[in-house]
Amino acid sequence: MTPSEMTRLHEAAQAVRALGGPLPRVGIVLGTGLGGLAGAIDVQASVAYADLPHFPVSTVESHEGRLLLGTLEGVPVVAMQGRFHRYEGYSLKQIVFPIRVMKLLGADTLILSAACGGMNPLWGPGDLMVLDDIINLMGSSPLVGPNLDELGPRFPDMSAPFDAGLQEVALGVAMAAAVPLRRGVYVAVVGPQLETRAEYRMLRAMGADVVGMSTVPEVIAARHMDMRVLAFSIITDQCLPDALEEADVPTIIATAQAAEPKLTTLVTGVLREIGAGDSP
Repeated sequence: MTPSEMTRLHEAAQAVRALGGPLPRVGIVLGTGLGGLAGAIDVQASVAYADLPHFPVSTVESHEGRLLLGTLEGVPVVAMQGRFHRYEGYSLKQIVFPIRVMKLLGADTLILSAACGGMNPLWGPGDLMVLDDIINLMGSSPLVGPNLDELGPRFPDMSAPFDAGLQEVALGVAMAAAVPLRRGVYVAVVGPQLETRAEYRMLRAMGADVVGMSTVPEVIAARHMDMRVLAFSIITDQCLPDALEEADVPTIIATAQAAEPKLTTLVTGVLREIGAGDSP
């Protein structure tokens, strides 16, 4: 008999607890070209996804595929060094499996990062954006199917997918560090092919500032579980339909990696503020 989804989640969470690291308050997801942010974490336990029960395995070359437990700015964290995508063949339920495990481990806040294509003509490669809203064009939801009542309600509200307080903290950290930080709307598509000129025009007309192939399923799952969510994107290329150049994936990854120190500054600054909020 196949174990239920909740059974699989609890088995995976128990395997992570057995590693002996601190029980996390904050979950972090490190996307394409951003795995080096893990270097800022005081890692106390590390495990490959392949060694955890029921976990998917990253197939994207720039994703390390490891789960890290430790502290960042004194705050206990669990970090995914690499994520999963629909274009790899995973279902949306598989993609959000680790996010649900983070919640079972005790994390009440989720910080996401991803590379994306920029459609706002005023922004350029290397710019950072804090997500203010999302558009789901992935054709489904990770919540389709029987509701996991232990985790959240059947019909979760999505009027505010991102925590306003955390956004303000991030903007304050960016200002103090002189790091330009955009604020906008992320639209998620399946991929893996990049968009046509007509598709970029459509997505921009829908109100999106950037486009990517991740993030949205994790946001939906986290909000279903009443986690506070903060998400950043690094704009790796300009996707302007009337001046569109052929995409170069190595350049995209290099752009994400070059912007990573700025992202590290923002994430560590936000964690510092979260930790300060715990002080008596």
